[in-house]
Amino acid sequence: MADMKDCGMDCSAKDIAYGSDVFNEKAMREYLAKDTAEALLHTMRDHTPLDPSLANEVAHALKQWGMDRGATHFTHWFQPLTGSTAEKHDAFFEPAGMAETLARFSGKNLIMGEPDASSFPSGGLRRTFEARGYTAWDVTSPVFVKRHSNGATLCIPTVFCSYTGEVLDKKTPLLRSMQTLDRAVRRLMACFGEPDGHVTITLGAEQEYFLVDKALWARRPDLVQCGRTLFGASPARTQQLEDHYFGSIKPRVLAFMEDVERELWRLGIPAKTRHNETAPAQFEMAPMFEELNLAVDHNMLIMETLRNVADRHGLVCLLHEKPFAGVNGSGKHNNWSVAYNGKNLLEPGGNPQENAVFLAVLAAIIRAIDLHADILRASTATLGNESRLGAHEAPPAIISIFLGDELNEVLRRIESATSADAPGRKGGKLRIGVDTLPPLPRDVTDRNRTSPFAFTGNKFEFRAPGSSQNCSGVCMVLNTIVAESLDVLADAIGKLPKGRFHEGLGKILRAVLKDHKRVLFSGDGYSAEWVAEAKRRGLPNLRSVPEALACQIEPATLDLFAKRGVLMPTEMHARHDVFLAEYDRRVRLEGKVALEIARGMVEPAAAGELGALAKALGDLRAVGLEAGAPALRERAQTIGVRLEALHAAAAALDAALDGPPPAIQAAQANLRAAVDTLEGAIDDARWPLPKYRDLLALH
Repeated sequence: MADMKDCGMDCSAKDIAYGSDVFNEKAMREYLAKDTAEALLHTMRDHTPLDPSLANEVAHALKQWGMDRGATHFTHWFQPLTGSTAEKHDAFFEPAGMAETLARFSGKNLIMGEPDASSFPSGGLRRTFEARGYTAWDVTSPVFVKRHSNGATLCIPTVFCSYTGEVLDKKTPLLRSMQTLDRAVRRLMACFGEPDGHVTITLGAEQEYFLVDKALWARRPDLVQCGRTLFGASPARTQQLEDHYFGSIKPRVLAFMEDVERELWRLGIPAKTRHNETAPAQFEMAPMFEELNLAVDHNMLIMETLRNVADRHGLVCLLHEKPFAGVNGSGKHNNWSVAYNGKNLLEPGGNPQENAVFLAVLAAIIRAIDLHADILRASTATLGNESRLGAHEAPPAIISIFLGDELNEVLRRIESATSADAPGRKGGKLRIGVDTLPPLPRDVTDRNRTSPFAFTGNKFEFRAPGSSQNCSGVCMVLNTIVAESLDVLADAIGKLPKGRFHEGLGKILRAVLKDHKRVLFSGDGYSAEWVAEAKRRGLPNLRSVPEALACQIEPATLDLFAKRGVLMPTEMHARHDVFLAEYDRRVRLEGKVALEIARGMVEPAAAGELGALAKALGDLRAVGLEAGAPALRERAQTIGVRLEALHAAAAALDAALDGPPPAIQAAQANLRAAVDTLEGAIDDARWPLPKYRDLLALH
């Protein structure tokens, strides 16, 4: 809700009106009575219930504000289990007589809606004939106006549940997890004698994406239907010269980025960073940190804006995790932190009390990640991410924590109960006030891009989520498992005698580190040695989506989320079924599209090339020429053999489509190999698919 100045961003450009399409504090004070505006702001800031008696007044103000910005319709904007957003538009205008209308929008329209629940994925929670579902206003996320070519729509962020109360969306569990983490942080802070205060969970989600020319995209059925290329031989030049990363941004791309930023700024989204990423035609944008729920909503809008603006520029934005084989894929780095009364709990402080709290929170996070690495990994399990994680540009599927040499040394000394100074290359050393706990260095943490969960000075960067994912699922899991560990530490710390508090705290931290240090790793996460070492340590390496999702319905997981009030067992089972079904459908879709391309486009092209070569050979014989014939004969033989391999691989995939996903994927991989070997042997003019060299060479 902040204006551009509040976000620390330059708003001098005349064509930028930061937050102008958001019903922010300025708009509230302009369109609402003073008392009503204060009550609504209090609800948003402190997450307290909205007084129902104010609903009609707020609705009237929102209608007027939206119509002043060209809105003719309103919608409850929600996040079903499809992974994207959903909206049903209703006009403000209603008939009021012959050829007359009135603009109506009531408090009831604002607070609750009723979309069809049976038409969204529910994992069996709703049957086809049980259609009723409800959307309810999430007051903590501001209402906004979404503009389109011929008008605008007033968008009300909402949760989505079934008629019987089960959760059918991704926002509700996130909000529940924020509540459980809020309670756990308050408990821990009370153990340190801190007064009751305000907990803020923040997120900064970096968004990676590819851009391709729309005309080329339209000629690739795999990109159109699956979001990634199912075929494509590696071109001579990809990313091996390392000249794209942070390189000069091409004018066409820069114009696109500038339009994206203007739209995001109008929506109050603090887009801050833009740059070329590692792979050709790959880019990244990142906003400033925001409160978690708002940051998740904003990331969904970022992805939609990237796609819409790209279309206007004759481009297509690819958010798939691995749209091209052989080059880097795209992730979504979730930078997560927690603050109490404005103080970041993941930032080493300036006094003994703050550093004791920092170490306790750090220990709780280490414990949480070690005990629940499988659940955190499951939150990133999608078909697109399956092909990205573990490749040489993304963290492995093994969840580990990177802390940096200096912080590792501090924890080593805590574990060994020594108090000698830890060496530091820069920054000050801060004692936490007792001999049993060693000095704490500040601002000396390096980065490890191969780590899936890395401490980066005052936050943790979770690098495993995929670029197309909704951040809510990942953060919901992280909030829940950290809350559970914070409560465990609070139980132990709360029993310490006041006279020996710090000594007892040291023993508690020492026990946690001894039990859970196996999850700490500072080396190369891409290496084969780490895979072997992780196995020796007993860390899970869940490579495929089905094996990663299996932990979601284990009794311990169901119990954890139920006790925290985040997801009930029926809701967790439903999500597990939805995600598995989506995986299965996507695998089969890719198999069918690959088969259509191979048989309908590649095989005729190969046959045409073979026929042309045969005719050329016949023409040579007819005129008695032998020069060139051996070369043509050899090329024809090569294409013929590869064409037979393609035909056999296509038949195998056709048969595999009735089987389980692993069989389909194996057959599809064989078909890809056959197609990609043909690509280099067939005349460019005859090859039916735009090649990687063209798709990645964005001009």
